Parts: sequence; structure tokens; C-alpha cells
Amino acid sequence: MEHKRLTLFAGHYGSGKTNIAVNYALALAEEGKRVCIADLDIVNPYFRTKDSAAVLEKAGVELISPQFANTNVDLPALPAEAYKLITDRSSYAIMDIGGDDRGAYALGRYVPGILEENNYRMIFVANCYRPLTRTPEEAVEVMAEIEAACGLKFTDIVNNSNLGSETTAETVLHSKDFIDKLCALTGLPLFATTAVTQVAAELPRELGEVLPMALQEKYFDLPTQKPSARPLWG
Repeated sequence: MEHKRLTLFAGHYGSGKTNIAVNYALALAEEGKRVCIADLDIVNPYFRTKDSAAVLEKAGVELISPQFANTNVDLPALPAEAYKLITDRSSYAIMDIGGDDRGAYALGRYVPGILEENNYRMIFVANCYRPLTRTPEEAVEVMAEIEAACGLKFTDIVNNSNLGSETTAETVLHSKDFIDKLCALTGLPLFATTAVTQVAAELPRELGEVLPMALQEKYFDLPTQKPSARPLWG
């Protein structure tokens, strides 16, 4: 797949963008690229890029996360170092944007620099099994709200449709019509389809680019927002 210097992942709350951002950063590092990832999610305290700090450090990926991330502070402060992703063009940068339009407001301060360089990809992470994005039309509404909040248009779509630990290859295949229509409605290309490694290996080639993923070490049950014994990535 073609890489832009700056890649931003945004989507509906619980879409799985944080896990995708981490796995994409690791994939770039495996290619020998210098990579930096920033956690700009000030909305969701349960799934944090910082949860994968040890894995990222081992892979040589620099992590920038909000002050007091993974603490009991309700609203972590955005790190000033995040501007480095815009100004330092010698590394590949990844931004994990907060869920929905509320979290997208945080991105607004970086938009002028992003547009000036014009070497970015802003990806909408879609999951047709999540509430409020069960139809392509609902997903389009969420996309429009995020774009209006941050002042930046989406350029691509990632299909991260899953049912947590119950996901099978058939689960992902069943989402194809949803994603095809979403791409048609928005005029945006499908950047990749994501799935955990064992499921990704079973997906047919006609789905296009597939990004196999490992799961973060800390998981929460999204409906209850409590620690879960079973792994989730959505």
C-alpha cells in the first residue's frame, strides 16, 4: 500500500481506530521507516495508544500521548509535542483522533500545517456492527460531523467491521456491501480491510488490501466500559 507521511485515523466512538493506528505504526516500522504516533483522543479513556507503549518502544516507534493518560484524570491535556508530527517531516507520523465530532475538535489546531504540507491521508474507520453506523447513510452523517468539527476532509475509508472475539471471516465478508455503498456515497477509496491475524488469513483477495492486526493488551467491554476477560478490537 502507498503511504503518506501523515496518516490520521478518526471514526465513531468504539470503531477501533486506536488499535488500527497502533498496528499501522508497527507495520511502517517493520518496513524500516522512522515512525512517530500521537494519541489525540481526549474522549475515550478506556482504549489508549499508551496501552501499547512497551510494544511501540520495542519496535522503535516514538509515542506522544496526552499528559495524565491512563490515570484517573478525566480530561487529559493534549501534548504540545504533538506539533512535532506536523513540523518534523523526516518521519512518518500517525495521529489517533478522538471519537466522533467532540474528539475531532482537538485536531483543528493542527489543520493549517497539515494542509500546507499536503502529504496526508485522513482515514474514516468504519464498523457496520457498531450503533449509529449500522448503515452507510448513518456512517456518512458521522463523517460529516467529524469533518465539520476539525475542518479537514476524509480521504479514505478503512473497513474495521467486527464483532469482537466472535468475528469470523464471514463476519467481515458480510460487511462488504456496507463498505462498497459507503465508498460509493462518499466517493472515497477503501484503504484497507482490517482483521485479527487469524481471520485476515482467511479473507479472499477480492476484498483488496488487508491489514492483519494484533490486539492491544488492555481490553474493555464497550457496552459496560468495564475491563473484559475476552479480547475486543472494535
